[in-house]
Amino acid sequence: MEIAQLVLGGIAGGCIYGLVALGFVLIYKATESVNFAQGDLMMLGAFFTLQFVNSAYWGMNFWVGVGLAVVVMAAVGYLMEALVIRQLFGQPQFAVVILTIAIGFVLRFVAGFIWGYEPLALETPFAGQNIQFAGLVIGVDEVFVIAATLVLTLSLYFFFARTKLGMAMQASSQNQLAAYYMGVPVKRVHGLVWALSGGIATIAGVLFAARGSIDPNLGLLGIKAFAAAVIGGFGSLPGALAGGLIVGLVEPFAGRYIASGYSQIAPYAIMLVVLVVRPNGLFAQIQSKKV
Repeated sequence: MEIAQLVLGGIAGGCIYGLVALGFVLIYKATESVNFAQGDLMMLGAFFTLQFVNSAYWGMNFWVGVGLAVVVMAAVGYLMEALVIRQLFGQPQFAVVILTIAIGFVLRFVAGFIWGYEPLALETPFAGQNIQFAGLVIGVDEVFVIAATLVLTLSLYFFFARTKLGMAMQASSQNQLAAYYMGVPVKRVHGLVWALSGGIATIAGVLFAARGSIDPNLGLLGIKAFAAAVIGGFGSLPGALAGGLIVGLVEPFAGRYIASGYSQIAPYAIMLVVLVVRPNGLFAQIQSKKV
């Protein structure tokens, strides 16, 4: 029963890591850039949801507040790309990395200035509710996290496989120049990818807030999600989710069966092993590129 409980909690946590890692991979596939502010977008999305939903603030309906937060953060992601990231077009990727790290610091400062630095709890309709099944005590929030991740994953699959915009994003990620010559508005697609990444980060932030408190330092969770993306394979969307689940499952078992503190370094230890054994990640989609 203890192992089953750890597995359930690990899967719920891994779903959150996987969604943040998904944002890393989406942007990397489309622009070959790494957005180190992805965790901070998740943090800001969680705070916007709290602002809309909590009775101490605007007190909106939970689902309406979540939807509005997703729209707001999608707009934030789009504007980040259009007004800031796009200005570095043609510059070394290192410049984009430094810029996104700086944006992360700014977002943490803004969140702390507006909402303070004390941990806050998001008011959800299923807070404190549990389900007992075969001796297991399952939190409704954990069920919500897993179910929401499955729904979002399936939605993204059909979006990329069945819609013109999704196929345009895939074309842009595979060969930007060829996509441009075929009539794909590459710059607009890049902006929409950042918007999609911001919306996904918001959902991840809401799922995290449903299980615990939030503060401006929540954005640092993006470092573990980055490790999950590397483990799964930085160019693979399924790999991002799989890497998140691996990190989420390793943490509770390391915390339970290994000395205290090792659970925090376990994801990075796995990342180092994967980089040595399989540098492209466990589920990498290796493609040759002519230059």
